[in-house]
Amino acid sequence: MTVEGANGGEARTRLEAVQAVTDVALAYLELEELLQALLFRTRDILHVDTCAILLLDEDHNELVARAAVGIEEEVEAGVRIPVGGGFAGRIAAERRPVILPVVDHAHVLNPILLEKGIKSMMGVPLMAHDAIVGVMHVGTLQPHEFVQDDVELLVLVAQRAALAIEKARVHQEMVRLDQMKLNFVAIASHELRTPATSVYGLLTTLRARGHELPEDVRVELEDTAWQQSDRLRRLIEQLLDLSRLDARAIEVQPQPLVLGRTLSDMVQGDDVIVEVDPSLAVVADPLVIERVVSNLVANARQHGAPPVRIDAEQKDRHLRISVADCGAGIPEALVPRLFERFEHGGGSGTGLGLAIAKAYANAHGGDLYYEPTKKGARFDLVIPRTG
Repeated sequence: MTVEGANGGEARTRLEAVQAVTDVALAYLELEELLQALLFRTRDILHVDTCAILLLDEDHNELVARAAVGIEEEVEAGVRIPVGGGFAGRIAAERRPVILPVVDHAHVLNPILLEKGIKSMMGVPLMAHDAIVGVMHVGTLQPHEFVQDDVELLVLVAQRAALAIEKARVHQEMVRLDQMKLNFVAIASHELRTPATSVYGLLTTLRARGHELPEDVRVELEDTAWQQSDRLRRLIEQLLDLSRLDARAIEVQPQPLVLGRTLSDMVQGDDVIVEVDPSLAVVADPLVIERVVSNLVANARQHGAPPVRIDAEQKDRHLRISVADCGAGIPEALVPRLFERFEHGGGSGTGLGLAIAKAYANAHGGDLYYEPTKKGARFDLVIPRTG
């Protein structure tokens, strides 16, 4: 066989290999299945022992191991590599292929790679629309010299893989949004209809027969009508909050506040205890504080048990406001989904309060955290100190 013929055969093999990856990219919409299928094809194409994909967590600027072949422990351990650190982090930061002819501690942060006895590695960035999606790397258990043809082939594979990953993510997001719409219609219509029907029935009774009813019965009906009207008002406020947050129409306007007095004015009732230093002066947006704290108190009243305690402290560069109740706490299985919209753990309510509270906290440059306690649940609003 001539050299030209051999080169032609190699070129066809490369094209077939890339086509195999393209077929996978077009065939799968579920992300986990897609990643696993891509890795098996890549391992076979490059004749390597290990192959892994780490996807970028933009919120924490870290690469997270999502799928692996030959080093499945990466995924099981939930390996996270900071962008710029270690082998994978360097690839993401520099946005270019990197080859390690000899794997050592100086270049690799992930101990699993060393424990598996990987001798040589090659990795490339996963790029989609000029943005980093993640990193793909391969390795061998024997010393191996990766050549330019190997790099070019892995780059081609990574290009197809990145686009397929983005397609799968878009599909997942569409499914999630469709489910959210269904949840919204089901929950909001039920939550709106129940108090509206109650108020209408109570007012109809009072209008038709109010003058005939005993005073105590009439007062009880009026109180119930007020409670249901307030429930309706709070739901409408939540829906308005969602529309403003989704439209990014929240303009944070910090101003000087005497926090203890502000919190006492926001939340009223014998079941709420505000334990804040009367002299604590802060600079924060009162709307954000009110929307977060009122949602947390409403959640504590509905799902916890009294008393509800509110305390606050300001130190270093942050203000922390805590809302705690004395109920049964949050079921452990619910915690990962706690701040998702429409998540109410099978109980009553819209499941919007905590999601709205967290979104307002984020709008103020802060965050909302759940802390389990020995008795009850505690939520901490943490926002940057200004002024």
